[in-house]
This record gives sequence, C-alpha cells and structure tokens, in this order.
Amino acid sequence: METSISATFLVSAGDQPGLVARLSGFFYELGLNIVDASNHTDVHAERGPRFFMRLVVDLAGLSKPEAARGLGGSAARKTLEEVFGELAKKLGATWSVGYSDVPPRVAILVTKDPTCLYDLILRQRMGELRCEIPIILSNHATLEPVAESFRIPFVALPVTAATKPEQEKQLLEHVKRHHVDLVVMARYMQVLSDDFLQQSPVVINIHHGFLPAFQGAKPYHQAHARGVKLIGATAHYATKDLDQGPIIEQDVARVSHELGPEELVRVGRDVERVVLARAVRAHLERRVIVEGRRTMVL
Repeated sequence: METSISATFLVSAGDQPGLVARLSGFFYELGLNIVDASNHTDVHAERGPRFFMRLVVDLAGLSKPEAARGLGGSAARKTLEEVFGELAKKLGATWSVGYSDVPPRVAILVTKDPTCLYDLILRQRMGELRCEIPIILSNHATLEPVAESFRIPFVALPVTAATKPEQEKQLLEHVKRHHVDLVVMARYMQVLSDDFLQQSPVVINIHHGFLPAFQGAKPYHQAHARGVKLIGATAHYATKDLDQGPIIEQDVARVSHELGPEELVRVGRDVERVVLARAVRAHLERRVIVEGRRTMVL
C-alpha cells in the first residue's frame, strides 16, 4: 500500500544529448527522489528522433528547505509545475503530470454486454485500477441492475440516428457534471461523433480483433466462416477516424476448427476484457504517451 504521495511526469521532445541528465537533475537539485523512471528514443520517427520519458517522483521532499529554495520559496505543486515547465520549454518538450492522491474519475459507456463492465468494476474495487467510477452511461437500460449492485449511478439514454446529436449532448453533460477524466467504451455499441470526441475527455475503446479485420456485425461469426486460428482484441484511443486511433494494448488467443461461433465469442470476450483492463490501467498509471497515431507505453 502506498504511503507517500508521488507525481508522475510524462515528457516528449526531439532527441538531444543530455535529456536524461537534465530532467533527472532537475529533481535532484530540489532534493526530490525519483522512485521510477523509463525512457525511449524513437529513431524512426518521421520528424526526426523523438525522446520519451516517464518519471515518478516522491513528493515527500517538497517539505524540505532545499526544495523551497529551488522553487523560489514555495513548496506548492503549482510552483513545481511552473518551474518544470520552464525547463521543458528550454528543451522544446511537451509534458504533463498527475498525482497519486488525485485518482482519475472514469465514466464507463456500455450497451448490453456486461463482460467488460463487470471486469473493470471488480478490478477497481480490488485496487488494480486506481480510479473512481462516478457514473455508468448506456443507450439501453439492460445493465442498470449491474450498476445498482455496485451502487454506481446509472443513466440510460436511448439513441436513434435522428436523436444521436441530442443524446451525445446529454452524455457530455453527465461527463462534465461528474468531472470525468477518462471515458471507457466497455462494449458500447455506438460510434461516437467527432463533435463528441472534441469536447469529451480522452476516450478508450475496445475492438474485437486486430484492426481492421472483421469489422461490422457478428465479427466472431465472420471469423468462424474464415476458419481463423487466432482471436484477438485491440484497445485504442477513440478518434474521429473509426477504429483508427492510437493503439494502447493488444493480445490474442489461439483457437481451432473444433470451436463453434458461440465458443469463439466466449474466447473473444476473455481476450477483450483483459486487453481493455490493461489499456485502462496503463492510462491511469500515466504510462502512455501519444505521438501522432502511435503510442509509447513506458
């Protein structure tokens, strides 16, 4: 169990000598201990080599005199961010930070399949996903009993092609009212519009298979008809381009000709819930940096 408060910094910049030293040295000069760090340089990036780094810093040292001196007399997080931002600007870097004592708030979107919903809630209750789930949103009332069993507010907002703009407006209102940081599409069988995505917090979606194979209705029946030997799932950030967002996590399960369509559905559900949980956890732990259409998971 975590006893101290930490800050996790994500940094990306054009590669250059001394980046690791300057970033880690910043915290050394303040007397702040780095408890975890990882970095990667992508030498194949289109705009030249790119550097990515994740730093987890113990904030206990903020109360020490050397930290206050280095931050101009203030030991506040805001000041730490401002001074770090000055360094990042000199390095031509983009960055973000999150704190371990501020758990992200996650809204879950569902339709009728409870598999991923149950899995996410149970992992959250067990402490595997460090977040709060203030609301579950759906286009059907089917899974309301699941939400009630965990005492999580549930809102059903039916949708048709004609009512989609108004329904998405209501979705956004609930997301904003509950101060949501992340939206998870846990088998939500609707395509979110570009207008919604532009106004929403970041959205993670789960897709059956390695994109873009077997799109559309009854994907496992399509897979069965093609005699597939692997069933996969892909978790990605949702973008205006359907199923083309940056990929966070993928996995497969081997199957054989002996399995019928319904058995393939069962295997596929197992893969989907695990892949989605891994992706959500990576995001919550601030391990993901998006670079164009790609992700670096540090």
